[in-house]
Amino acid sequence: MTNPDPISVFRTEAAELLEQIESGLLDLTRSLDDRDQIDAVFRGLHTLKGSGAMFGFDALAAFTHHCETAFDRVRKGDVPATHELVSAVLSAQDHMRALLETPNGDHEGMSAALLDNLHRAVNGGGYPAPAVASAAPVAEEAGGLREWRIRFSLPANAMANGTNPLGLLDEMRDLGDCRIVADTSKVPELSALEPRDIHISWDVTLKTERPRADIEDVFIFVMDDMELEIAEVAAERPAATASPAQAPIARAVVVTEREATAIQAANDPKQAKSAENVRVPAERLDEMMDRVGELVIAQSRLTQLAGTAADLGLRSVSEEIERLSGELRDTMMVLRMMPVASLFSRFRRLVHDLSRETGKEIELITEGESTEVDKTVIDRLADPLVHLVRNSIDHGLEKPDERVAAGKEAKGRVILSAHQTGGEVIITIKDDGRGINRERVRAKAEASGIVQPGATLTDQDLLQLIFQPGFSTAQAVTNLSGRGVGMDVVKKTVEALRGTIDITSKPGEGSEVSLRIPLTLAIIEGLLVRVGQGCYVIPLSAVEECLELSLEDDLRSRGRSFISLRDSLVPFLRLRELFQTRTEPDPHQKVVVISTGSERVGLVVDQIIGDHQTVIKSMSKLHHDVDTFSGATILGDGSVALILDVTHLVAAGQQQEAQLRAAG
Repeated sequence: MTNPDPISVFRTEAAELLEQIESGLLDLTRSLDDRDQIDAVFRGLHTLKGSGAMFGFDALAAFTHHCETAFDRVRKGDVPATHELVSAVLSAQDHMRALLETPNGDHEGMSAALLDNLHRAVNGGGYPAPAVASAAPVAEEAGGLREWRIRFSLPANAMANGTNPLGLLDEMRDLGDCRIVADTSKVPELSALEPRDIHISWDVTLKTERPRADIEDVFIFVMDDMELEIAEVAAERPAATASPAQAPIARAVVVTEREATAIQAANDPKQAKSAENVRVPAERLDEMMDRVGELVIAQSRLTQLAGTAADLGLRSVSEEIERLSGELRDTMMVLRMMPVASLFSRFRRLVHDLSRETGKEIELITEGESTEVDKTVIDRLADPLVHLVRNSIDHGLEKPDERVAAGKEAKGRVILSAHQTGGEVIITIKDDGRGINRERVRAKAEASGIVQPGATLTDQDLLQLIFQPGFSTAQAVTNLSGRGVGMDVVKKTVEALRGTIDITSKPGEGSEVSLRIPLTLAIIEGLLVRVGQGCYVIPLSAVEECLELSLEDDLRSRGRSFISLRDSLVPFLRLRELFQTRTEPDPHQKVVVISTGSERVGLVVDQIIGDHQTVIKSMSKLHHDVDTFSGATILGDGSVALILDVTHLVAAGQQQEAQLRAAG
């Protein structure tokens, strides 16, 4: 196994830092005086600057230093946090990503423009320049030369994580007269020494005019993992001298907290273990998922062989392998699951930028962020959700004055929610805007030749027209809309995920778009059925119930294809006719009732074989336009079974029902 590239590891960690900084900045827009968020953003910028310099990203470190300085002034109260400053740092944060990805690129022009924007945001209110402003507060707080006692020790793996203790000591020397004593009492014997670990702690006496906060800043991006004790020893000016009891009290508090943490970690090893995380590349998870899929296929083969053998020992081993492979499959599925919070968090920045661009007041509300979905699903849903959110903001939400005139609040709302139902997750984008103008949609569809003038359309069919390629009701092409490509991308992506789209809209009240997506795209529980001589798999999450269709009922329903199910008529499709098997039906056919949302359809099959762990294999490019099947799987005997596309079959059944009703 190859060791990870340190630069790649840094880029990954820096990307996470940038996400944390962006999240903190967006939280800060809601409450500009939130000290915790100000400190969090400052720590993120400080860590990014220090780590960047350590790994040779000098341009990133130099650029980030200016943003860090700006937030340091906010943190110290020199300047207030403003929306202009937050927006300037957000723009600068985007440039930091570019400096991270292409450190040797030509970024000087963009860097200068962004820094000019940053300085205007900081000094726009008539506040003094940074170099002048920083001296007064320090002198005011320090009140003269003071002596500090600093004791600290770093975690054993600090150097492996990129922390250089000599750099910390050099930073303290820069603060003033510094005397450093190394404590080597915990250094083990040479035979037990691990050269990559830190076994030394330090006792530092520092005389400086700088405040305590500047000393803490030296350790700001390692403070969470280290042991640190800072206490004032004496001061030269009587006014600034602490009372005799103050320093010991401060030391006692620090020691007590440290001891409490150590005791808690010793008594609760699970808590210490839960904090350990291992970074695993997504490609390795995908590769492992493929191996688990092959194991499931092999296990299915073993089960089939054991079922035909008389050896009880073989059957026992087969059952044990089946249990273990099922547990491994479930564990692997959990590893691939991610909360949709990682998806929803991306839209806070999008809504913030669109609010400034469109002049609309927008509040983004997220619900169900803990709902977990397969990693692949989250990756593929990012672009469709961007189009849907942009569409809600551009087409749905009104300008503040229009909303007030309509009796609404000036601030519009966009709600992103997710919840799980069975084997599906439903992601909903809802706004409280003007709703979809059905007359305009129909007029545009007729003008584009999508529908014939005067054609009868249901309300759902009319609303679904907005997902047609090239369809747009925008009056002009803008940065947000007008080209008619966004919603088409949404539909194609969702259908590729074997999902469906439901849309509702009320004039003057808003619109709601719901995406129904399978939880996973790798392994599903399926119902194995036989139609003619072929076997097919129906996703078990879509199956409601199974009924027997006698020969008499089959003959009686000829020409109508309906079954009565608890006082309601459900249309059904004869898969034998749909697949043109040219075989005689079994005397006791079965009806498998499937559903998507509120729509139900029955599928007539010859035999229900049973449940089947289905490893989904993609269809070849030659069959990409076959709508009836969403994939294939390999059975235990090596034969191939096609996976039925439930969404397409339900739509076909509903269309058949509509045609029969229209015919009278």
